[in-house]
Amino acid sequence: MKVSSGKQHRNRERRMSDSEIITIIACFHFNSFRNFKHYYLFYVCEHLSKEFPNPLSYNRFVELKKRVFLPMMFCIKLTCMGECTGISFIESTCIPVCHNKRISNNKVFKDKDTRGKSTMGWYFGFKLHLLCNEKGELLNFVLTKANFDDRNEMVFSNMSQNLFGKLYADKGYIKQELFENLLQDGIHLVTGIRSNMKNKLMPLYDKIMLRKHSIIETINDELKNVAQIVHSRHRSFDNFIVNVLAAITAYCFFDKKSAINAEFEIEPFTGQMTLF
Repeated sequence: MKVSSGKQHRNRERRMSDSEIITIIACFHFNSFRNFKHYYLFYVCEHLSKEFPNPLSYNRFVELKKRVFLPMMFCIKLTCMGECTGISFIESTCIPVCHNKRISNNKVFKDKDTRGKSTMGWYFGFKLHLLCNEKGELLNFVLTKANFDDRNEMVFSNMSQNLFGKLYADKGYIKQELFENLLQDGIHLVTGIRSNMKNKLMPLYDKIMLRKHSIIETINDELKNVAQIVHSRHRSFDNFIVNVLAAITAYCFFDKKSAINAEFEIEPFTGQMTLF
């Protein structure tokens, strides 16, 4: 026999499904809107009333955003990621959450040690590690604290799943132990050399592909300037994570992605290598 606590629980049906919430959140990162509230109230509720006939209030919609974290993660991992072709590029980028002058006043991320240093200086936020192929398709991603090393074993254990062939990275990934561990798994890590290192012979193909490492830097630029993965208007940590996932989802459905053709041909008389 059950003894009721006297509290009434509502069992109303949901007015919006998880798929509708994910679609609205992801589509925001396609458009030129800079404010999600304006986008939801004046575009979704007015111009997309046929597609979403039962819209929620803005406050209620923001509360339910964190509910779609797991469905969105499964959607990205199962349907949005590309396939490894044997040529991969890896890079990390900073995700600041507020200006350095307002770090002490930040309440959302107050309990999280998220200070780190990038090539642009110190920042307060997180670090996004990206892995892509030569077609511009994302293969994997990991979000860590800002003070995580790019060569961290936990990061690479997750990033290197289902990876093979050559992995091109910048000089920040130089580490002998990391190179040996990846080589045991069938992954050849190719990086440049620092000024204080001995020069080593490198195939011409690898030298050219290292110059094409800018493809993943272009992806980082699109995530920040087009998909708006970085902003300082977060009101909760859960919504920050959902915003990152939504921006990555939107990029995966971009019509045009930066890509390179990794096939080369050597001319018989001049010996020059041409890209086609």
